[in-house]
Amino acid sequence: MKELSLHILDIVQNSIAAKATQIEIIICEDTQKNILSIDISDNGTGMDKATLQKVTDPFWTSRTTRKVGLGIPLFKAAAERCSGHFKIRSEAGEGTEIIAEFVRNHIDRAPMGDIAETISLLILTNEGIDFKYTYRFNGRTYELNTKKIKEVIGDMPIQHLDVIEWIKKDIRQGIEEITQE
Repeated sequence: MKELSLHILDIVQNSIAAKATQIEIIICEDTQKNILSIDISDNGTGMDKATLQKVTDPFWTSRTTRKVGLGIPLFKAAAERCSGHFKIRSEAGEGTEIIAEFVRNHIDRAPMGDIAETISLLILTNEGIDFKYTYRFNGRTYELNTKKIKEVIGDMPIQHLDVIEWIKKDIRQGIEEITQE
């Protein structure tokens, strides 16, 4: 995949398929340590130990519609290609957490892509899921929490296009504010 935001979209789709009702996405950039990390966790069905051992193999999938599963293996390869690390933790009935860490300025690291578009699209298309999105840059933090937004907007659905446009704009402004040196 050409952008990290597409990896995030793919991994979150796994969380949705695992019946998650809460999904948290944390992106952390540290220019001093030269690290970019992406942490995605959910409260979905999780995986048993046997599945967890196979999930990074591109020639294994739990899906019945195809014989390969590329999302997690590609994300792992993207991190390792950039001298980074990849961890996955999961327990049946408890959910899953995936952490990919990249050398931030590595020549082979894919660009982030349009993360505001990705997060707002996930919110728009998944009414029953609460998302918490956090972006940290050199100790400064931007956070978006759909539970809090729903409390503020009351009866208006969070999928209303005006709300989605506001979310997209807020993400862009929030990231811009914390990444200015």
